[in-house]
Formats: sequence, structure tokens, C-alpha cells
Amino acid sequence: MNLLFFLTPKQDVAFLYEDFTLRQALEKMEYHRYSTIPVLSRNGEYIGSVTEGDLLWAIKNQGIRLEDASSVSLRSIPRKRDYKAVPVTTRMEHLVAAAMTQNFVPVVDDKKSFIGLIKRNAIIQYCYDQYKNSQSASV
Repeated sequence: MNLLFFLTPKQDVAFLYEDFTLRQALEKMEYHRYSTIPVLSRNGEYIGSVTEGDLLWAIKNQGIRLEDASSVSLRSIPRKRDYKAVPVTTRMEHLVAAAMTQNFVPVVDDKKSFIGLIKRNAIIQYCYDQYKNSQSASV
């Protein structure tokens, strides 16, 4: 199975640029109701992912006041862990393994440019459908 079948393309994905401010990150995450969001460079490379927790810990540990959030760069926010991106050529078993520990799996092309993501629920639905089909075939 080609993973592009599951891909939500970049144009349909909310993401942040690494030069965005803390305020922009908070506003975009609130608007889309995301707890984790991809971070890209301006040339489209996948940099990592930032979580609500990353932002909250930065506010707490760096003593950032919400009034100052417009002057704090997203680059200055430490990220606890980044969601690992997979190349577009990744096989299904590797995609499933990545999705076991991430809500979504970022997908990059051979130039490391972000082309979209695959949501965990799409992979679970595929696995469920495969299971149901195998059960039907054995009856």
C-alpha cells in the first residue's frame, strides 16, 4: 500500500514556521484545537513539532508574560520531542510503527521538504478494514 493514499497534503495542514512568535503559535493551535503542530523552515523543510506542553513549559520556565508572547520567537522554545518524519517511500509497517507513538506522521520528499502528514486515525482505520476483510474472507 502506498502511503500517499493516507496523506493529508501540506495545503490542508495547519503548520507553523520556525520564525513565528509564541503568540502566533498559541493562536494557531487554539484556532485549530491542536495539541501538537508541525514546524517548518521558510524553505519548506520539516523542522519538528511543537506541543502545547512545550509552549506552557517555556512560558513557565522562561518567565514569559503573555503580553510579551509577540516578541518571543518559536525558535527559542525548547521542544521535548519531535515527531519523526518519514520519507514518501516508507513501507506500511514502518508507518504503523511511527504512528504508534505519534498522533500524526509527517511525510517528507527526497529533498526533506514537508509534503503533508498522515493522521493516526487513518492508519487505524486502514488496519481495521484489513482485519474486517480478512475475517470476512475466512468465513
